[in-house]
Order: sequence, then structure tokens, then C-alpha cells
Amino acid sequence: MRAPLSWIEEFVSIPKSVTPEQISDALIRVGFEVEEIIKQGADLTGPLVFAKVLSIEELKEHKKPIRYVGLDCGEKETRYVICGATNFDVGDVIVAALPGALLPGNFSIGARETYGKTSNGMICSARELGIGDDHSGIMTFAEGTVAIGADAIQGLMIKDVIFDIAVNPDRGYALSIRGVAREVAGALDL
Repeated sequence: MRAPLSWIEEFVSIPKSVTPEQISDALIRVGFEVEEIIKQGADLTGPLVFAKVLSIEELKEHKKPIRYVGLDCGEKETRYVICGATNFDVGDVIVAALPGALLPGNFSIGARETYGKTSNGMICSARELGIGDDHSGIMTFAEGTVAIGADAIQGLMIKDVIFDIAVNPDRGYALSIRGVAREVAGALDL
């Protein structure tokens, strides 16, 4: 059972001074096996924002599909990036990593010249953000579901601690977040 700390905290108020390791130790004390503590997004830093696709220029002189994409990142100027994905259109909302961002795998984002154009960032897939294995295309969102220019790390709740807990057959209640939260509260005397 994977239990994100952010979900557990919807049921129990855990002081900020309590570390994930202390929560894990508390669960072990009450008879659970914590197989792993996953610190999702620990190797990701912004700026990472929601952006609207304003324009797409197909660069056809290359062997693979390359697009020069104009983005509204909530700034005064349109930001342009080079992207090889083709699963998004003008008007779609995507996640853009801006220069200065650091993606999982120590992949630093900066402005660079490529394919004869300047790319000022990167449009991201779920896999590139470290939040899924889907690398088939860019994550897209319906217009109006997120604020353009808003922090995507916070908006997607990318940074979280996830407890991978082995649940014994006699403790089926712990297959729910509410059950895990109850055990955490009891183990930490909250």
C-alpha cells in the first residue's frame, strides 16, 4: 500500500518537526512493515509553471518532428521553446520547465541554441518530471483547470513523501489512507 504523506495529513495533523523517518519508525512500532520511504520530487527544483501554447511552428527540415512553440508562461513576453513531441495543439495548457529548473536525473534547464532557434525552457512529460512512466507525450491540461504562470510543482503536488507499507491480511483497514492515518495518529500520540 502506498500512502502519500499529504493524504495522511488530510486526516491527522502531524507536526512539521516530525520527520518521515520518525513516522516510518512509529508505523514499524505498531506492527507494520514500511518497505520504502519514497521522497518524490526531492531532485526537482523550479521554476516549473503551467503555460498555454500560443503558437506552433513546424521545423520540417529535420529527420524527426521538431516544433518551435510559443508559450504564455504568465510573463509579459511570449517564451519560445523547441519541442519534439506532437501530442499538443495551440490552446493546450502544458507544464514548462524554465531556465534554472533542475529535473530528475540532474538535468539542468537553460536557454540554448538548437535547430537554429533559441529554446528558453522545456515542455515536460510526466516521466521527465519524475511523477510517472509515461513518456509518450507531453502532459496537457484543459484550459481553465489551472492558472497560467502558476507553480506546477505545487499545483501538481509533485513533492511528497510516500510510504510503501506492507499490510498484513488481518489489518485490511490499513488498505485505506484513513486506516493508515489512524495508525500514524495512534503511534505518534497525536
